[in-house]
Amino acid sequence: MKFVAFERAKQGTGASRRLRNAGKVPGIVYGGEGEPQLIELDHNALWQALKKEAFHASVLDMELDGKSSKVLLRDLQIHPFKQQVLHIDFQRVSAKQKIQMKVPLRFTGEEESNAVKTDKALVNHILTELQVSCLPADLPEAIEVDLSKLEKGQTLTLKDIALPKGVEAVLHGHSAEDMVLVSVVMPAVEAEAEAAPAAEAPAAPSEGEKK
Repeated sequence: MKFVAFERAKQGTGASRRLRNAGKVPGIVYGGEGEPQLIELDHNALWQALKKEAFHASVLDMELDGKSSKVLLRDLQIHPFKQQVLHIDFQRVSAKQKIQMKVPLRFTGEEESNAVKTDKALVNHILTELQVSCLPADLPEAIEVDLSKLEKGQTLTLKDIALPKGVEAVLHGHSAEDMVLVSVVMPAVEAEAEAAPAAEAPAAPSEGEKK
């Protein structure tokens, strides 16, 4: 995705307030070989871009002073109750250096699985995003997770899926085997119904009761 930023000359609370009143968003871009640089963006254009998943999890092309550079969205401050972006941070990235980024998990095929279609089980998405490490060119917009083979009682872990080429998961001390992505459970009502027949079966009468 591409977006346009403009150089911002002034900083401080007052200057930022005047920018917001004029429909602009103050921001900063840092990292890479250049010095941190103050920028401003058009609020309406930014607000529309933020609605797209790719803006949060992709390498972006930022045009600034007629030059294009690769950046990542790193921080975003939103007004507590207004639809207003207060401040935004971007980080420059190098094509030769690996980056770490949280990428959305995109689940597909759930309704076609035996777990849902036949057994009417509930599929719980334990994780909705995964932190990965890769070169900027290998960063996926999302990671596809096929759930069409799910069975009742199954647990899907990171070990069970294939990551895109060049992409590694950042495990934070965990293993791929214990990082659960999806679990399949029966609805509480049905689980109780399965247990009910044994509990409700009438007991055989004793010899005393027969008399």
